[in-house]
Amino acid sequence: MPDPVFPPVAGLGRRVLALAVDWALASAVSAGFFGFDALATLGIFALMTWLMVATLSATVGHVVAGLAVRTPGRGPAGPVRALVRTLLLCLVVPAVVWGSDGRGLHDMAAGTVVTRIR
Repeated sequence: MPDPVFPPVAGLGRRVLALAVDWALASAVSAGFFGFDALATLGIFALMTWLMVATLSATVGHVVAGLAVRTPGRGPAGPVRALVRTLLLCLVVPAVVWGSDGRGLHDMAAGTVVTRIR
């Protein structure tokens, strides 16, 4: 039974698509300015993800996939939750370990959920 507090979790396919779009954008910026430096790509990805989730509740990849990052009551993540979520996402392991509700550990720790908006 779905958790009544959180909106429904988006499917894995859409979330992977969003991640791929965001990583491709970060890679393109990194290539243009740093010549495909791996740490620069990760830093650009982290900064882009944090700023966009904190202000718009979605990254470019989320928008392409029809997703948004929400909190209990379907509110925006805000800067602190977005920062926790982004830092744990960049560690990778919390993002690939899921709870029984389908949310990654990074979303559970931040108190967020990636949900479909269309």
